[in-house]
Amino acid sequence: MEFEVTGPVWYWRGPAPFYFLTVPEQWSQELKGILELVTYGWGMIPVQARIGRTKFTTSMFHKDGLYVLPVKDVVRRAENIQEDDEITATITVKIRE
Repeated sequence: MEFEVTGPVWYWRGPAPFYFLTVPEQWSQELKGILELVTYGWGMIPVQARIGRTKFTTSMFHKDGLYVLPVKDVVRRAENIQEDDEITATITVKIRE
């Protein structure tokens, strides 16, 4: 399963601060529908993502009814991404065989 998401990067100031891109409702619902085929537990979904020219692996998780894609610091630096920047990510979810 591969899809593209465009939206603003937001910063979570929790105990482990991080930047995220929220997956819209349509794709979040599709992910929920295949969850048992992809998750390794706790609803985490491992993905390969690309933002600009930078590819990376991470795990998406459920927050406030939608999935979120963590945007690693190394990716933000490589692509010069700041909080509130509008970005596009191509996300590939591998279905377990």
